[in-house]
Amino acid sequence: IYMCMHVGTNFSQFLLKFGHKTVKMAKTTAPTSSGEPNSYVKLCQEFSVGGFSAVPVKLRPGCKACHLLYFKPHQVRETDDTRPADRTLFVLNVPPYCTQDAVQRLFSRCGKVQAVHFCERPGGQIHAEDQSTFFPTTQDIRTFKVAYVVFEKPSALKKAAGLKLSEPFVLSAADKPIVTGMRKWCQKYTQDRPDVTELQSELDGFMAEYDKRKKEELEREKARGEEPDEEGWITVTRHGRTPGAPRTEAMEKKALKREKKKRSRRELMNFYTFQIRESKREHIAQLRKKFEEDKEKIATMKANRRFRPY
Repeated sequence: IYMCMHVGTNFSQFLLKFGHKTVKMAKTTAPTSSGEPNSYVKLCQEFSVGGFSAVPVKLRPGCKACHLLYFKPHQVRETDDTRPADRTLFVLNVPPYCTQDAVQRLFSRCGKVQAVHFCERPGGQIHAEDQSTFFPTTQDIRTFKVAYVVFEKPSALKKAAGLKLSEPFVLSAADKPIVTGMRKWCQKYTQDRPDVTELQSELDGFMAEYDKRKKEELEREKARGEEPDEEGWITVTRHGRTPGAPRTEAMEKKALKREKKKRSRRELMNFYTFQIRESKREHIAQLRKKFEEDKEKIATMKANRRFRPY
């Protein structure tokens, strides 16, 4: 889904595609002056296309240019625990510099926000939050994206669907400012070179957690091996760096099949006299062929004056 509205220009129509529905907006004129944010507020109050509403936002208080976010209640056929249909708001046209905290502050006036998820495209996979500070598993989305705002109560979703602002919402807050431009790249440069003490502390914590988890698994395996099964048998397992294969019926069948195949190769190879005679002939023929190839190679090296026998 792609929706664009440029400040200070006229747009005749744009297509809003969601699912299998296509809605065309009639001729509309955007405010011609970037210094009139109230015009955008009025436009958003009257905006309603395909169930979508609009809200004006701007990066900082001193910005004259506004950006429009389009939102509607999230409605899909498939059930998703991370995006419940009765408590999730679907937001389009989210700019790259917008953060989850800014979206949460915007819609928190409608009710308590449980979570905000960003995706590159509608229906995209939601990744779990990174537990590590220095080794992130997910990358930031650097393009326009979509957002899923999950409220704690369904009543907040109804309030958000009819959200109307009297002035553009400021994304960058004083306590959590949005860093852009050169400051952003300097901040990224600093983050890529972490403090050695903090990095070592995180590594030690990870290894301690890993050792604890492995110890618990080993204790469970030992306890399981000491308990007899329904028929009274106790399964004996080997522990260490190279534990033995589990004694299951499937593994036993695979081992028997592999042993049978190895035995058949050993028994049938050169079993008859003519097989022995043919194998010797093939071996001699291969030796002769290799000898001729070596002679040609030596002759070529002599011709090139590169023959160095010693």
